[in-house]
Amino acid sequence: MARRIEQTGIDEAMIERLVRAFYGKVQVHPMLGPVFNEKVKDWEDHMMRLRAFWSSVILASGTYGGSPMQKHLGLPVDGRHFDAWLRLFFVTVQEICPADAARLFMERALRIAESLEMAIATKHGMLLGKDERLKRPDTDVFLPSE
Repeated sequence: MARRIEQTGIDEAMIERLVRAFYGKVQVHPMLGPVFNEKVKDWEDHMMRLRAFWSSVILASGTYGGSPMQKHLGLPVDGRHFDAWLRLFFVTVQEICPADAARLFMERALRIAESLEMAIATKHGMLLGKDERLKRPDTDVFLPSE
């Protein structure tokens, strides 16, 4: 963990700033906010879990012990939501982190999003090929009113 902190400058304080900034934006995002706000009843508790998750992913701290895959499988989302999540995450990472740290966060976020999207597709009986995206009927996902 010390080596990763030294190489990238990422520490627990940076993770805290990133998680708070990003999920603050998620809560008010027209597409993502309603999906998250429907499921998350205690945002402060959720922020603590998200900090532990990102600390484990980036710093190998071992502080997260949950199963994020299971928690996301039932969400009313598809590739459009993952695209929105990634765009918002990338913007926030670039605002909060120096370049090397931002690159590492973005690389991990892409892998996480791909894994979650693939798992949700599989749950709905779809097998995604290389470069294929999960597209569910509009009636099966949350989309903001036009």
